[in-house]
Amino acid sequence: MLGLIIVLLLFIASKPSQDTFDKITVREFELVDQQGIKRVTIEAYPEGEVVFRLKDAEGNIRVKLAAGEDGSGLVLLDNNDSGIQALAKKNGINISQFDKDGKKRVY
Repeated sequence: MLGLIIVLLLFIASKPSQDTFDKITVREFELVDQQGIKRVTIEAYPEGEVVFRLKDAEGNIRVKLAAGEDGSGLVLLDNNDSGIQALAKKNGINISQFDKDGKKRVY
């Protein structure tokens, strides 16, 4: 996949300068920082789910947003693996809070 991104970037760099593009089509998108660490990924899975992840400088997921046929979900994490999860699925909606010890409170 990295090879595809490199080829795409080389292709774009070799074209005359352009301010905007109408469309870029990929199955997975990765954004890396200056050190080459993946910070953002957007991926479409064969089963139909699409997942957007934001990561900190250490590569840990801090935000995850997903959508699929049965609903969607959002996870927000701090640096202690505590966080909030919101799910909207066909069988209902729930919001939960969890801490680093795995204790979960559902609202």
